[in-house]
Amino acid sequence: MPLSLIENPTENAKPVWVVSGKDLPENIPAFARLFASSSGFTGKPGDMLVVPAADGAVAGILFSKGVDQDAAIFGKLGSNLPKGDWYVTEDLNVNATVFVKLGAYVFARYTKDKTPEAKLAVGNCCAEALRIADACTYVRDLINTPTNDMTPETLELEARALAQKHQADISVISGEDLLPQNFPMIHAVGRASVYAPRLIDISWGRPDAPKVTLIGKGVCFDTGGLDVKPSSSMLLMKKDMGGAANVLGLARMIMEAGRNIRLRVLIPAVENAISSNAFRPGDVLISRKGDSVEIGNTDAEGRLVLADAITLAVDEKPDLLIDLATLTGAARVALGPDVIPFYSDDDTFALEMAMHAKTQEDPVWRMPLWKPYASKLNSKIADTNNVTTDGMAGSITAALFLKRFVPDGISWAHFDIYAWSNTSKHACPVGGEAQTIRALDSLIAARYG
Repeated sequence: MPLSLIENPTENAKPVWVVSGKDLPENIPAFARLFASSSGFTGKPGDMLVVPAADGAVAGILFSKGVDQDAAIFGKLGSNLPKGDWYVTEDLNVNATVFVKLGAYVFARYTKDKTPEAKLAVGNCCAEALRIADACTYVRDLINTPTNDMTPETLELEARALAQKHQADISVISGEDLLPQNFPMIHAVGRASVYAPRLIDISWGRPDAPKVTLIGKGVCFDTGGLDVKPSSSMLLMKKDMGGAANVLGLARMIMEAGRNIRLRVLIPAVENAISSNAFRPGDVLISRKGDSVEIGNTDAEGRLVLADAITLAVDEKPDLLIDLATLTGAARVALGPDVIPFYSDDDTFALEMAMHAKTQEDPVWRMPLWKPYASKLNSKIADTNNVTTDGMAGSITAALFLKRFVPDGISWAHFDIYAWSNTSKHACPVGGEAQTIRALDSLIAARYG
């Protein structure tokens, strides 16, 4: 059910009593404790019970958060809160409040009823929680939008709207203009589509502030190219721009918080389509860096467009360079859909990331940039191949491919995200998902203020 979070209760708001189990504390009204006991309220994490008043009206709701339970359990409060005005009887922290809002998420673009049906007063953390939760909702909406309404051109329009809202600068190089400006692999991947490929470039913040650059894979649909995917693998390919959606969401968080950084966002936005001019298996492309890349498989297109964007990004020597991409199925085989592998040779960043991922309940796991595997990308006719021949260590070798384009001395991390939830969870229905950006926002805030 749609839900609005507010700071202070309305005049007619009714209580949500947050408890830890079935043994209810004395501050819960006696009639509510009696009703809970007679109704078999178990107090298991996420359990809810509507408590009637003497006149039969609703007096309030019991909600059990459990003991030592992750804050994500509050997503069940958001998804099950009945219509009406409510307030929580204890102060929720920001995490719990974020999950309340995310649990109530509904993708409403193609439905007629978009009016919020419930209001919940959550106290002083409301504004901060909404900064985070609304950005995650924005990410979900972008990913859930089908490709007929989320083309590379549409993604550009979304980026322009975000930039305009926050007085950021934006420039876009598209179509044939990519070639004279030396983005050959972005052009090659996207040239077969009726929607021109493009590179979106957003800048925000003081020029003399620490430079943080975010790169998001913006493949708005991936057929696999001439190495065409089977139909079952193509069903979710509207989410292949999940990296772009997530960096836009993170950029929104950063700009709304007014962080003390010089933010840059780069999004190579393309559709990997099939046509007479599609790039082919066996082609050799010359990257922006100048390295030649043999195309072992056209379905490994994301790393190609990212490589050109990374080469542009490192020119200004950012203090921190992050890329997010729905890059490999191998990442899901290794860690599943919820735990995101990341790669970095910056040990300090990796330790910080692990800490912030834990506190924000935004799970990641560091994977090795295992250098001996780089030889799996060897080519007999080019500087590198875009895929391995044995199909092993796919997520690691994809990261090693990207590492070729990052010079020593740059603090860089690559996140191989999924950007989707296959099953309904406490704080997320089936569909597009924001991943790693709450942890990254927390890390950037701690580093730069």
